[in-house]
Amino acid sequence: MRVEEFSLALETPLSTAAGEIVRREGVAVRIGGGVGEATPLPGWTESLEECREALSGIDDPEAALADLDDRPATRHALSLALMDRDAREKGVSLSSHLGGSSDSGETVPVNATVGDASPEETAEAAREAVENGFGTVKCKVGARPVDEDIERVRAIREAVGPDPALRLDANGGWSREGAAHALGELADIGIEYVEQPLAADDVAGHRDLPSTVPIALDESLAGRTVEGIEGLADAADVFVLKPMALGGIDRVVELGRRLGDVVVTTTIDAVIARTAAVHAAAALGVERACGLATADLLERDLAPDPAPVRDGAISVPTGPGLGTDGPWNGGGADA
Repeated sequence: MRVEEFSLALETPLSTAAGEIVRREGVAVRIGGGVGEATPLPGWTESLEECREALSGIDDPEAALADLDDRPATRHALSLALMDRDAREKGVSLSSHLGGSSDSGETVPVNATVGDASPEETAEAAREAVENGFGTVKCKVGARPVDEDIERVRAIREAVGPDPALRLDANGGWSREGAAHALGELADIGIEYVEQPLAADDVAGHRDLPSTVPIALDESLAGRTVEGIEGLADAADVFVLKPMALGGIDRVVELGRRLGDVVVTTTIDAVIARTAAVHAAAALGVERACGLATADLLERDLAPDPAPVRDGAISVPTGPGLGTDGPWNGGGADA
């Protein structure tokens, strides 16, 4: 097993509830001919230091997988490297190895994301996304008073018309009362779903929200087992699956098949993990747009992207394996 660390600057610092993100740091792992990636994100996974420690103590990667439930990013890297190795040896794409279609023309639809801004700026960003081929726009809400968010969302719908799918992501920023108010006010403009309207630990609150707009869970899934997430099936209509936070694309595929209505997203990962998430979405045959259009958030990447976004969709690499060779080809990690 070969391990190399990397550090990738973001094109523009990203503000989150947990603080500002200016770069993504992680490790790339090679096992045989397979490559994997661990890019920890505090609040979702173990720390980078904990990931380093876990990897340094592993002699048998396959045997170690069963003991890494509390190290999801580490498990992601190992499981991905092993699956990529096996798929390459079989001469098939990773999505085919995971049980998906072998159709060489397969694509995964992806959403555009617009951040917190004034109604006018938000509407313009959404309009530009639709003009660039995106059929789904996700708008960040929850940082402003609820009525201001309602105004912003209505401005988007007016700007893009009735056809593009519009979803909202509150990142747990609404109260129960605020969420109920927003769901009622926005029920008439065609919202695909509202992602994580309430705090991650308020599962009961999500169950009690009015059914005027579908609900998706994201942060509430972090730190739970496959069985624990399956137990949330009555709390949401859609589930947002992040491979890095859940311990690997094998777990995402397992969960997707159990839960049914899911989308696959990244945690601002580098090209290895991002491409793996595309394969996972393809293996599941996800029809909703997935949150995989994140490559442009990075100033540079580990390697050329085998799955770029074109007209709101990503063509699934046909293999073998991931369809990328990882960071050992001079792809551009910076110190």
